[in-house]
Amino acid sequence: MSEPVFDLTFIWAAIIAFGVIMYVLMDGFDLGQGILFPFAPSEESRDVMMNSVAPVWDGNETWLILGGAGLLAAFPLVYTIFLPALYIGVFLMLAGLIFRGVAFEFRFKAKTSKYLWNWAFAGGSIVASFAQGAVVGAYIQGFEVVNDVYVGGAFDWLTPFTVLTGLGMVAGYGLLGSTWLILKSEGETQEFAYRVTKRLLLAVLVVFVAISLYTPFVDEFVSNRWFSGISVIWLLPVLALLCAWRIYSAVQQKRDGTPFVATMGLFIFTYFGLLASKFPYVVPPSITLWDAASAHESQLFLLLGLLFVIPIVLVYTAWTYWVFRGKVKAGHGYH
Repeated sequence: MSEPVFDLTFIWAAIIAFGVIMYVLMDGFDLGQGILFPFAPSEESRDVMMNSVAPVWDGNETWLILGGAGLLAAFPLVYTIFLPALYIGVFLMLAGLIFRGVAFEFRFKAKTSKYLWNWAFAGGSIVASFAQGAVVGAYIQGFEVVNDVYVGGAFDWLTPFTVLTGLGMVAGYGLLGSTWLILKSEGETQEFAYRVTKRLLLAVLVVFVAISLYTPFVDEFVSNRWFSGISVIWLLPVLALLCAWRIYSAVQQKRDGTPFVATMGLFIFTYFGLLASKFPYVVPPSITLWDAASAHESQLFLLLGLLFVIPIVLVYTAWTYWVFRGKVKAGHGYH
């Protein structure tokens, strides 16, 4: 039997990686609005913050579904290991997303209970963001697997390292949220966003350095890949730091769009650094992409369907953001 012309396993890995970073970038800034919610200067600013993401937040979560469904289809072994290992973390993430989603629907209709929906929106966003960061940390530190079965405990995912990555994700999403708010708001709300962006950038950089120093003690494979000699992957943290500098300088200059674009760059280069650190392991420390992949025929059949879905999602997303471009006016929504 001849070998397949294309390595569908690698293609599927690239598709899922693309779906994950699209979700992080797009849902990250609306989760960031919830993280910033308790610190907003006024109730009017909270209205602006929620209105800035109200037309797009549910579409942003399409990428989470795409990534999750693709992972199940192309790498079923990952599901059999990840879900038992991360049940509680995934549950917290979904519960947070549910609370955040319900708050979108009820906050503007509530009168006496509006403050409760404010806290639901903020609490759901913070919990979901922390859980996502903790799951990433659990992936970095690896899983106890014997004969392709997870044999660790229900709380093995919760360690000092994953708490650090969880807090880092909260700060990172907060930074995405504040720079988005700079882009979409004006007046008092925009000034608040300028102020908080500097503090969040400092928090992100502190966590970035702490994780970089902590990771070699968590995973020997990552330590060897990064510190066995100078290589091209060292460009990734350099580019990430350049993006951080651009965020700071753009905020100093009171730019509208540059801070958000630079923050996306910071996330992208950090994400590439994570992928470079763990490749080709999809279930660290021992299971590679090809070990976890489904049959070639299954991958090909599902890929043909996905080739129709992804362009539709991209076109719909681009059209939505084009329609709801511009600033959000207090009391009026998009203008």
